[in-house]
Amino acid sequence: MSYDKLKSLPVYRKSLELCYISREIASYVTFNKDLLKLYQSNSLRDIIADSLLTDAILIPQKIALAERLGTHTERQKSAAYINIMIRNIMSYCNGLEKDGVKEKEYLNLLRKEVRLFRKSFKSWRSSFKDGNNLNRN
Repeated sequence: MSYDKLKSLPVYRKSLELCYISREIASYVTFNKDLLKLYQSNSLRDIIADSLLTDAILIPQKIALAERLGTHTERQKSAAYINIMIRNIMSYCNGLEKDGVKEKEYLNLLRKEVRLFRKSFKSWRSSFKDGNNLNRN
């Protein structure tokens, strides 16, 4: 699937928005402003922020993989993986809140973005439940 077709998928666009807001929030809440080195930190908040970034980045990659390979099995595996990452992101919001992030409105914004993504994701996932291997626009 070409990148232009991929960009036209609502679920892919929503995943990029989720990725963007996750990066912005991670950058805001972390003590270590070098996002590429968060994994080296001993701070719980930095570790959660790193996990948030990792999962948010993997979601559009999994969507692209599922669309590129197009097999029912690969799509189902990607959908299951994305479902786990969505739950993880919601848990990271809770973890950041419990770690003392005072700006709960930012975490609520991320939660809202996850809910919007989830709607698009469910629609995308239901489009391949019948097992066909048709590429969509």
